[in-house]
Amino acid sequence: MLDKLEMFIALATEEHFGRAAERCGISQPSLSGAIRQLEAELGVQLVWRGSRYQGLTPEGARVLDWARRIVADARTLREEMRAARQGLSGNLRLGVIPTALPMVVRLTDPFLKRHPNVRIRILSRNSVEILQEVENLGLDAGITYLDNEPLGRVSRVPLYSERYRLLMRADGPLAARDAMAWSELAGLPLCLLTPDMQNRRIVGRLMADAGVEAAPMVESNSILALIAHVTAGPWVSIVNEHTTALLSGDTRLRSIPLTGGRPGLQVGLIAPWREPHTPVLAALLAEARRISEVEGA
Repeated sequence: MLDKLEMFIALATEEHFGRAAERCGISQPSLSGAIRQLEAELGVQLVWRGSRYQGLTPEGARVLDWARRIVADARTLREEMRAARQGLSGNLRLGVIPTALPMVVRLTDPFLKRHPNVRIRILSRNSVEILQEVENLGLDAGITYLDNEPLGRVSRVPLYSERYRLLMRADGPLAARDAMAWSELAGLPLCLLTPDMQNRRIVGRLMADAGVEAAPMVESNSILALIAHVTAGPWVSIVNEHTTALLSGDTRLRSIPLTGGRPGLQVGLIAPWREPHTPVLAALLAEARRISEVEGA
């Protein structure tokens, strides 16, 4: 039944039989057959069907909650037994919001030094995708904002508070400034992240608080694209301190702090609420707590 429950979770996540089958590495008829077998075993209809997937029945929604718990517990059991035999090892899937990618090494580097037999896959995701994939077991954990938009019931460990700087060319007209207020951003040739990114919504609110409209000339879901535009000029961008620290060796660029506005929002590690966590995930949370204590996050 465990395999069928995993297929059912995939179907509920993808909301499409073909994509769910591809995710599971099987044919669509095999997946459809497995779902029908699961329905027969449980004695209820799980999925509304027509010519295509039409959603979960009320019974299907309830079974989905149980499926997530059962599959997560089974994975934890396997991981604990493997750790008992071989020590801490395995794979960990970590979703990270784009603005936190420059700092993720501060977590993964000490973690991997303590646990060299673990392999980490780091995936860039927006905050909504991280929550969805953690809930649907597509990610083991995520790094995202903790106190801006609802997270629901998750384990969380703060890592740092985000502070913002204006990034520009070193030979630009504002490069001699030591700082700027948010209210002074009006009329600047901005390039910002796209509105589906939580960072963009935060920046937009900070600008609105200062009476400035966030009307960028360039938008992208990639910070690398924003940096490239700033390097080419005449654009400027709003980035966090971890990003500018990564760029400190580039003499073509300069950043200055943005003053005023609300205090910086917390960014941290989130993981499923359910316990016990797998040994690998429990070790990652412990590493995050060590960083949080040092940083005073």
